[in-house]
Amino acid sequence: MNVPLRAALAAALLMLTTLPGWLPAAAPPAARAHDYRDKNFDYFVVGDPAAPRAAERYFTLALMGGGGSVDEAFIALARGAGHGHMVILRAVGDDSFDPDAGDYGRSFGAEWGPVASAETLVFHNRRASYDARVLATLAHADGIFLAGGDQANYIRDWKGTPVERALNEHVRANRPLGGSSAGLAILGRYSYTALDGGSLESRVALPDPFSSAVTLESDFLRLRFLGDVITDSHFSQRSRLGRLIVFVARLDNQRGDLKVLGIGIDERSALLIDGRGIGRLAAGSAGSAWLVRATRAPEVLRPNAPLSADGVRITRIGPASAIQFRDGRVAQPADQTSAVIRGGVPAADPLLDTRIVRGAVPPGEP
Repeated sequence: MNVPLRAALAAALLMLTTLPGWLPAAAPPAARAHDYRDKNFDYFVVGDPAAPRAAERYFTLALMGGGGSVDEAFIALARGAGHGHMVILRAVGDDSFDPDAGDYGRSFGAEWGPVASAETLVFHNRRASYDARVLATLAHADGIFLAGGDQANYIRDWKGTPVERALNEHVRANRPLGGSSAGLAILGRYSYTALDGGSLESRVALPDPFSSAVTLESDFLRLRFLGDVITDSHFSQRSRLGRLIVFVARLDNQRGDLKVLGIGIDERSALLIDGRGIGRLAAGSAGSAWLVRATRAPEVLRPNAPLSADGVRITRIGPASAIQFRDGRVAQPADQTSAVIRGGVPAADPLLDTRIVRGAVPPGEP
């Protein structure tokens, strides 16, 4: 090409690039996160998971009793997460799809936050616990909430998987974590698993503490301050004190000491644990939290025999109370008494009578 021709082409190109509206083609925008179904899990999202991580996060554990939300507990999780990225975990035992499974995320994005994003993962099976997308979402979480449902699904899908490791590492990194109902059931070092497919009643546990229905796990999550703890939800409303007494007796016997702390949480109530290991009832709680701790070994605790025990200290944690999880001491308890069990039958106690055992399960109870 001769010099005059090259000069003419260059001048024409310069003129073209200066015309109004002419711009070089822009790179396509990055795809925004969206809800989708996978064969192993469902995914729901609110907000922008690609937004920067929270600059500051701090340790919070939120123990929620189920049966309704305590706004202050969820606000505390969002605050502890620095209003960054929340991840909500659920698990179902089949391939069912619930279009409302992302409801917690929508609330974190609005009245409980707002947060930068809220991602919900609904596990359908154990294979989801090895999926790179699931693990990346957990690694990116500033805060995690474990929803209700059936804790047996959590045990089956997560125990011994990268998800179990991710949850333990999340709390070790001083990031907040909470659980409600079934999510609460697995927060302690020890947990009632319901792996037999039922929901254990106190009237079954007390006459036979070694029944096959008393399914206990002692090697799942290892969260700070909960190393001696087993939790229970829907506590007063479903009269679960009797079974929690059995759980504590069994675990103390297994360990050979009297250091296990049974923590029961009433419905629409929550206990918030701070970085010093001090737990307080969340503002707006409709009920109480309860501490169950043995002061002596049971008189009778063996297979095929009803429980006989006394000296089981029961402490009600109210709005003015504080429990130190390092040693189980409670400052300003709302109430305190000792439970007595003879041949699997609780002695009368006005504080405990309606909470320790019930005659029948109401129709339609989930």
